[in-house]
Amino acid sequence: MQLSTLLLRPAFLAAAVALLLSSCAGYHAGSDKPGRMETVKTSAVPTFRNLTLEPRSSALVTNNVIRQFQIDGTYQIKDAENADAVLRGTIKQFTRRQLRSARNNNLRTRELELVLDVEYVVEEPVTGNLLSKGLVRGSTSVFLDPNFQLSERQAIDDASRKVAEELVSRLTEGWGSAEFPIEDLKAASARNRARAAAANGQRSILPSSLR
Repeated sequence: MQLSTLLLRPAFLAAAVALLLSSCAGYHAGSDKPGRMETVKTSAVPTFRNLTLEPRSSALVTNNVIRQFQIDGTYQIKDAENADAVLRGTIKQFTRRQLRSARNNNLRTRELELVLDVEYVVEEPVTGNLLSKGLVRGSTSVFLDPNFQLSERQAIDDASRKVAEELVSRLTEGWGSAEFPIEDLKAASARNRARAAAANGQRSILPSSLR
C-alpha cells in the first residue's frame, strides 16, 4: 500500500492528531523560571500598599497582577498560608507629563503621559527568605476629553496592566529583577552580536569593557 494512500485514511489522521495534542498537553507559558524561583509553584498576592493619593489604586494594581499571573500560568495563586511564596508590592508614585497642549492654550493639556512605579519583593512565607525584588514601571499616554477623571482613570488602568505584565515576566523569566538586571541582558546581547560579527570577519565596535 502506498504511503500517500495511508496518509489519507481517517483512522491514521485521527491517530496523528491525538498524538500531537498529547505532546502539547503539558505545555504552558512562562516555563523558564529564575533560579531562586525554581521550586515555587504557588504564590500569594496580598493587596499592594499605596503610598500615593490615588484612591482605589491598590485594588486596581493588585487585581491586574493576579489576572496576569492567571494568564501566564506559571504560578498558581493561593492564600499566604498555603503558598510557596508571597509577592508584596508597594505603589510608589504616579508621574504625569504633558505630551501635547491645546492649540490655543499651552497650559491646557491635550495629551498626557502617565508613569506608574511599583516596588516589589517576593519572600518565602515561613522563613522570610528573599527570593526576588525590584522596581517595575508602566507608562501610557492618553488624550484628555472633557471628562478628565474618566480619561485619567483609563490611563491608570492601562499603566497598571503594563506594570503587571512586566512584573509577571520578571518572576517567570528573571530578567529585569535585582538579581538579573536588564543591563546584564543588554551587555550579554551586545557581546553575542560582537562575537558573531568577529566570526564573520567584521570589525567589532563593542567597548573593550564588554568584550
